[in-house]
Amino acid sequence: MDDETAPPVRRRPRRPARQLTPPLPTDRVLSWVLTAVLGVATFVSRLWDLSYPGDLLFDEAYYPPEANEVLEWGYEYNRGYTFIVHPPLGKLLISLGIKVFGYDSTGWRFPSLVAGTVAVVVLTRLARRLTGSTLLGVVAGLLMALDGFAFTVGRIGLLDVFLQAFVVSAVACLVVDRDRVRARVRAHVGAATGFALGPRGWRIAAGVLFGCAAGVKWSGVYFLAFFAVLSLFWDRAAWRELGVPSPTRTALRRGLPGAAWALGVLPVLAYLATFTGWFRGENSQGRHWAEQHPDTAWPWIPDPLRSLWHMHGEWLSFHNGLSTPHPWESGPWSWLVDGRPILLWNPQGLTDSAGDQVIRYILMVGTPTLWLVFAPAMLWLLWRIVARRDPAAITVAVGIAAGWLTWFVNLERTMFIFYMAPVLPFFVLAVTLALQDVLGRQTGPDRATPFRRQLGLGAVSLYLAVVALTFVFFYPVLTGQPLSYADWVQRMWFPSWF
Repeated sequence: MDDETAPPVRRRPRRPARQLTPPLPTDRVLSWVLTAVLGVATFVSRLWDLSYPGDLLFDEAYYPPEANEVLEWGYEYNRGYTFIVHPPLGKLLISLGIKVFGYDSTGWRFPSLVAGTVAVVVLTRLARRLTGSTLLGVVAGLLMALDGFAFTVGRIGLLDVFLQAFVVSAVACLVVDRDRVRARVRAHVGAATGFALGPRGWRIAAGVLFGCAAGVKWSGVYFLAFFAVLSLFWDRAAWRELGVPSPTRTALRRGLPGAAWALGVLPVLAYLATFTGWFRGENSQGRHWAEQHPDTAWPWIPDPLRSLWHMHGEWLSFHNGLSTPHPWESGPWSWLVDGRPILLWNPQGLTDSAGDQVIRYILMVGTPTLWLVFAPAMLWLLWRIVARRDPAAITVAVGIAAGWLTWFVNLERTMFIFYMAPVLPFFVLAVTLALQDVLGRQTGPDRATPFRRQLGLGAVSLYLAVVALTFVFFYPVLTGQPLSYADWVQRMWFPSWF
């Protein structure tokens, strides 16, 4: 056949090049100083007037009383009804505050203040590692500190802020493990069949922290499952980079046994350890169910474990069937736009010296100028994954899938916006990655010009200023400060906030 009449050769579209994990900045000391300053500022800003109001707010009706029981007896006392439906670790942490400060609003809220501050600090370090930029790490931590939702969740005696702190800490440990493994693999050039990696302390720490997250609320299990799988893919990528012939087989051979222990067995052991008081208690909920029901298909299982298993089955039925209407419930689709925040406090009949109406409103609402960019930031995240195969974007997307998309499984369930607490750091990271592209890159083939960097820095600074001013504007309705009716209405941006 003549060359001129030969059919054109179809070429497969070129796969986008995988973007490599950025190296850590060299400003180690400066980065820790900035992180510490941000952590102290977050702690102090949330500490002021922590005890107001002295009454129990929303689900504080359950957890501080149960925490006080844990402090007194070592377990939640079986009071004959089924409102004890969460593992005990979060209530145990609340009890530590009650032990130090007494059974009052300061005592049962102070542990939340500490946990929320820890989440900000860890997020700062995680963002720095994912982006390779201390500036962007501080940006992420600052956005978290300036969020009204994170602010209120960190000042109330609920469980979700502890879940948030454990989850973001566990993921940060896994990311450190990823980087350590890659550094060790790169140092063994020529190891064509792989080599034993030995104990991986950061992965072990992650497993314990994931177990603690589940020991606060079961939704922590989703993060464990999703990131355990991602960790194996990270191992595969490291072996693939080394050039081993079968990176998948090598990852399974060299990584799966350790992962089964660190991210399988250890989380279960850590979770069971949170029930130590329950095992020791005589009147803890469901403790003697197995003794009262001796007939079983598994007689070799000890009675306490059978009782615990049965109680977990009851909890699962409760959570799956929780569909009682509530005036402040909301669906996960509305969380991204502050669709239905939760009213925590609104005393009636308050007046000033002139007899005019005074409103003291505490609303668990996210800073709107931050939350309203979550959806577009997610779209940008997907673009980075498709166009660049960006490892940072993949990590953040996995966190969002584990903490937000999983709530769409059972839309009939009664849900509240504070379920967003553990996934909030990943939405903040999504915004931070978008701001990274606004800022422009300093290194690599696509690095921005100095002028482009200056423009990007100005835009990022302007956005941070807008978020900060919005937070200050909403501060009175985050803390219950006295407002006139007109000032209060200015802060009620949507009808669903009333």
